[in-house]
Amino acid sequence: MSTLRSLQLPERVRTDWLTTARGRFAMLEAQPARGVAHRSPALLIHGYTGSKENFLPVLEPLAAAGRTVVAVDLRGHYQSPHAPDRAGYAPVALAADVLAMAAAVAGEAGAVHLVGHSLGGLIAREAALARPSALLSLTLLGSGPGSIAGERAAALSATLARFDPTGTGPDDVDRLAELVRLTWREEHEPQARADGIDEHIIAFLRERTLRTCPISYIVLARYLLECPDRTAELADVAEAGLPVAVVYGENDDAWPPAEQDQMARELGAERTCIPGAAHAPAIEAPVTTAAALTQFWNQAEGRRPTVHTCGRRHHEADGGRTARAS
Repeated sequence: MSTLRSLQLPERVRTDWLTTARGRFAMLEAQPARGVAHRSPALLIHGYTGSKENFLPVLEPLAAAGRTVVAVDLRGHYQSPHAPDRAGYAPVALAADVLAMAAAVAGEAGAVHLVGHSLGGLIAREAALARPSALLSLTLLGSGPGSIAGERAAALSATLARFDPTGTGPDDVDRLAELVRLTWREEHEPQARADGIDEHIIAFLRERTLRTCPISYIVLARYLLECPDRTAELADVAEAGLPVAVVYGENDDAWPPAEQDQMARELGAERTCIPGAAHAPAIEAPVTTAAALTQFWNQAEGRRPTVHTCGRRHHEADGGRTARAS
């Protein structure tokens, strides 16, 4: 289990609310050390069962390059308000939320660098396909082209079998919340202790798990198991001028690195493999991850719009840039 070592907020990071046209969302915001943001802002979207705190180790390093960096809780997750029903957790609804967040973070800048981790990458992709003009760049962090497989898929299938076996039952929130509490108490908390996680982190994980809307667990688990591959559509958006990066840990166990590498090739995207990291590079290798994101963002801001007249871009034989830092 990859988890945070500390929840202490760095000096330049604050917790607040992001007010958007679609409501308020809990956020962590990092500002440059000198307090002047001379580069374009960035918006970070967490993955399944996660929260804004999953980006805590990289917020200050990212802001140090001269930009405002915001990590948010998606609707229904941890400290953000819940949706009234399942429709509020559909990918199209969450993508609309992300675009509203992007507009609020961008302000006069007009657009943001968008990063989505894991499930957050799939939602960020939906946002990019819906309104690419809202973005300066898109980074898929430990996120694949479609549905997941392997042990993680088996775990999600087991969750659905327990919580929502038919997919058509009524949303009895109290019953689902009790199932979440039971699952935490009997499975996740004992496993966290067996993994040697500090008690204050376990307390945070417990609070986050129990505060997240149980309906979102169901809807998004099903989405992860059934998500279509939209790489070709995103490649068209990238070809039209949106810079895209694919960043993943060399030991990722959600989407195989080879699968993410192939997706990067098809997108004509920048590609960075983070040595020693698995599915959570922002936690497992924050220095390398922050450096890769900062370099990509700076390059994206330096690009001029390009008109492609000869079909989709192709990379060199190695399929793009693969970083192997020591």
